[in-house]
Amino acid sequence: MTAPTAKLARSAAMASITVAVILVALKTWASWRTGSTAMLGSLADSALDLIASLATLTGVWVASMPADEDHRFGHGKAEALAAIFQVMLIALSAFGIAVRAIMQLAGQHQTAAAGDGIAVSVIAIALTLALLGWQRYVMSRTRSLAIQTDHLHYKSDLLLNLSVIAALMLDQYAGLGLADPLFGLAIAAWLALGAWRGASEAVDALMDREWPESRRIAFVEAAARHPELSNLHDLRTRTSGNRDFVQFHVDLPPAMTIEQAHAIIERVEEDLCGQFPGMELLIHIDPEGHVDEPGNPLVEDDEFAKLEKDA
Repeated sequence: MTAPTAKLARSAAMASITVAVILVALKTWASWRTGSTAMLGSLADSALDLIASLATLTGVWVASMPADEDHRFGHGKAEALAAIFQVMLIALSAFGIAVRAIMQLAGQHQTAAAGDGIAVSVIAIALTLALLGWQRYVMSRTRSLAIQTDHLHYKSDLLLNLSVIAALMLDQYAGLGLADPLFGLAIAAWLALGAWRGASEAVDALMDREWPESRRIAFVEAAARHPELSNLHDLRTRTSGNRDFVQFHVDLPPAMTIEQAHAIIERVEEDLCGQFPGMELLIHIDPEGHVDEPGNPLVEDDEFAKLEKDA
């Protein structure tokens, strides 16, 4: 991660922490005033957002560190580890809220001071909207996984705060005593769904999942515009933090000198890295007619031939 993008990512993490601190203070007071399970769930979510945002800041800071002798591919996976930590907290929060809601269903009680809770939720929505706007700006320029996971939390907070408002209004003003615990259960389910989605993305990053097929095809199409290359095969891609890593094999004439082959590969690397910023590219040269190890399931067919076949 370059210095400017690292600075942007840290600014988003700091903004997230600031918003979380304010919301925790407001919702602690509102939970005490209202006794609402839905508001308590919202407080728990904001408290976890604060912890998660601190984890995000740590992950972004570590991920921005340059490669060193012990981490030659950089520290990008620190963001995925931070995201996993956030997911664990969200899952625990969802479980606790669901348990409290079920207990409340067994013994109904009406909330108090609903107006205070509604006012706090409106303030929370305004602060969250401002934070989401800044996070979107930062994500468009850094591709930070930790910020993306944090962004997911706060997007869900919009619906969560609206749910709290609805629960308080139905419970106190409409006399529907079941509204508050039922909305609490809905919030718990929403948090659990967000945890599942966040976990899937983080695990994909940690397990070096291949690029989406559409992006792989776009990469092969860009490489195919170099007529010097033939039989591009064994293409492997992965993403770590905001860095992409790509490697492939390509055939060149066996009579070509090392200097000539090197010059061709240098031009190809410069072009492809320009079209796919933030990518580290490794190209292995095979002499034309070379046959890779038979029986190796990771050795792929000619990607250029696939393009012609699908055209």
